[in-house]
Amino acid sequence: MATKKSLTYAAAGVDIDAGDALVDDIKKIVKSTRRPEVLAGVGGFGALVNLPKKYKKPVLVSGTDGVGTKLRLGIDTGRVEGLGIDLVAMCVNDVLVNGAEPLFFLDYYATGKLDKKVAAQVIKGIANGCKQAGCALVGGETAEMPGMYHDGDFDLAGFCVAVAEQSKLIDGTKIKPGDVLVALPSSGPHSNGYSLIRKILAVNRYKLAPKSELADALLAPTNIYVKPVLKLIESGVTVKGMAHITGGGITGNLTRCFPKGTAAVVDMQSWKRPEVFSWLQKEGGVEEDEMLRVFNCGVGFVMVVPRLQADRAIAELKKAKLKPWILGQVVKGKQDVRYA
Repeated sequence: MATKKSLTYAAAGVDIDAGDALVDDIKKIVKSTRRPEVLAGVGGFGALVNLPKKYKKPVLVSGTDGVGTKLRLGIDTGRVEGLGIDLVAMCVNDVLVNGAEPLFFLDYYATGKLDKKVAAQVIKGIANGCKQAGCALVGGETAEMPGMYHDGDFDLAGFCVAVAEQSKLIDGTKIKPGDVLVALPSSGPHSNGYSLIRKILAVNRYKLAPKSELADALLAPTNIYVKPVLKLIESGVTVKGMAHITGGGITGNLTRCFPKGTAAVVDMQSWKRPEVFSWLQKEGGVEEDEMLRVFNCGVGFVMVVPRLQADRAIAELKKAKLKPWILGQVVKGKQDVRYA
């Protein structure tokens, strides 16, 4: 009787040794993001983190997100490190809207066959993003799942926990007509609208060259607004509400923090739209309403401040070498966005 061949996990497509080697390789990278509140991180079954002592009545604010189909462009061009920054940015900018300070971050990296070099580049980008946001990368999960992904493909998800003083939470309830919208620029499409972007490239038969101006524009990492915005709040400027302009564009995000009876009027002449958006609109024949509903069009983050504090807010943000501007104002209305 023939003896069956002994099977192993490696024969099934999962390389445990490669996964262990990756963990060893990234420990130094992860350590560089450490905060004093971190008690134990990478290597255990769970990360242990204390709450910062400066908070009297701390409230935890959590967020999770991915990078979307921008991954496809990054994988196809081999430009993957920026995707790690994108992953962090999409999470930390969301929790920032409540005035919360990002405390720690975890990632989930899933692939069909683990390429240690590629994974390390991505995680290096994640660590870079965590440094920009001031949060600790305390761990994550690397999943090798043969048969689930095509060769070379991977997916990302991120998870962030932030903390805020309960009495200082920003929820938009104090926004009223007459308040001013202060905007911060995006670095490009950030991590939204890429299914449409890829469709525009495909329809026009554009092959995205890894080293090209178009690749630079489409793969520019998402801006992380955490440190300058928190510094603005700490300066004493009254920030009543904030919006992270992500999926849904300006139209779908700007009034998410507005109370009933208020609307936003956006001055379309207040900023120059980055060239990449004009190119996408032209090459895709995209209608203006669709552009504003899908893309950030150059507006990455918006804060609502009292009119009398607008100039001070602009000055404080400029100290952080940002380029803020007055985007528009709050008026009476039905929580919609009006373009003027």
